[in-house]
Amino acid sequence: MKFAFSTLGIPALPVHDTLWLAATHGYQGIELRVHPEEPVHTGLGITERADVVAEFKDAGIEILGLAGYARVAEPGDDTPVLAEIRALLELARDLGSPFIRVFPGGGTEQSADEADATAARRLAAAAETAADLGVRILLETHDSHREATAVSRVLGAVGHRNAGALWDVMHTWLGGEQPSTSFGALSPYLGYVQVKDIASAEDTTPLALGAGVLPLTECVEVLSRGGWDGWLCWEYEKRWYPQAAELPTLLTAGREHLCRLLNDAA
Repeated sequence: MKFAFSTLGIPALPVHDTLWLAATHGYQGIELRVHPEEPVHTGLGITERADVVAEFKDAGIEILGLAGYARVAEPGDDTPVLAEIRALLELARDLGSPFIRVFPGGGTEQSADEADATAARRLAAAAETAADLGVRILLETHDSHREATAVSRVLGAVGHRNAGALWDVMHTWLGGEQPSTSFGALSPYLGYVQVKDIASAEDTTPLALGAGVLPLTECVEVLSRGGWDGWLCWEYEKRWYPQAAELPTLLTAGREHLCRLLNDAA
């Protein structure tokens, strides 16, 4: 498995400095949070996009994925959601990113069946565009579909290889799933895995990997037993918890912790 971290943990840091952190602390990839307050967003022009590609190439670091905020199960018209996804897909194509991340966002004013149908319809339409652009759309275990079984239910209805899953281990745990259940549901669709740690279900302030309650050992074990050798991406949610410790001070220890878990699972 290879290691990456998300720029959610280093809000608004310039690309050059982000790449220096990755190279210095032994990470092979970066998940880029795509938002107007970040250096990389869908408003970048062609020259700016080419500059990002060149910086990553010079650093020898991969762009793992683009973490967007489109909500595929959100009630309402499909048009703006599909336009948002297309903009993310075009950015991913231009940057050479294999994945974009989308959220469910089903809300509470519709039934689970309605949310599933909306998400499946939009993902099926967007997956055709994704295939043309050489990118996969990953539906994250999050909000209205935090359990892996819920995400797999949607992806099974879509039935397109360019629509896959992103396993956020915190949300499946908060949803009451065991790692073996989560991996079993997502394995046919899995793009990559987001790891993190927190103190409790009531206090989700990000912690150093291994310092909290999330079942990271079990998650790595089921991935290893299943023969999965993709990316583990540390999503440290500093942007939402300014009181949390600074991510750069934790990066080396975090990578070492993941290496220990992998060695123990081997």
